[in-house]
Amino acid sequence: MGYVEDLRALVGHRPLIFVGAVVVIVDDQGRILLQQRTSPHGVWGLPGGLMELGESTEETAKREVWEETGLTVDKLNLFNVYSGADQFIRTDNGDEFYVVTTAYDTDTYSGDYRMDPRESLQFKFTPPDKLPASMVGSHRKMIHDYLKKT
Repeated sequence: MGYVEDLRALVGHRPLIFVGAVVVIVDDQGRILLQQRTSPHGVWGLPGGLMELGESTEETAKREVWEETGLTVDKLNLFNVYSGADQFIRTDNGDEFYVVTTAYDTDTYSGDYRMDPRESLQFKFTPPDKLPASMVGSHRKMIHDYLKKT
């Protein structure tokens, strides 16, 4: 089991604070890599996830991108940190948490796609003006914030 699963075994569904990281990966055409997730099923978002014990946020971002996509990312640029009451999440199973998310961007990546069917349905590079309707709300905001800075 991972850190989150170990904590949940101890505290049940009570609200917790977690730290996470996402990465806006941009290709040479300015498109953004999106992941169609298995949970919530069919919803699109950015590659990323929650920190494990002893990791930096940069290490979390790199590990999550690799685990979810098979891609290796380098030269991460921190563009924002998201926290507060609007970062509250309640999962389908009743787990509650507040997340502090570090958002990075990069246009430097390598490797071949490898999809973990437990986490992803598909990936696609998407023009920023054609984001899917069904997206993780906070990820949509992060993409808009990224676009404002470029």
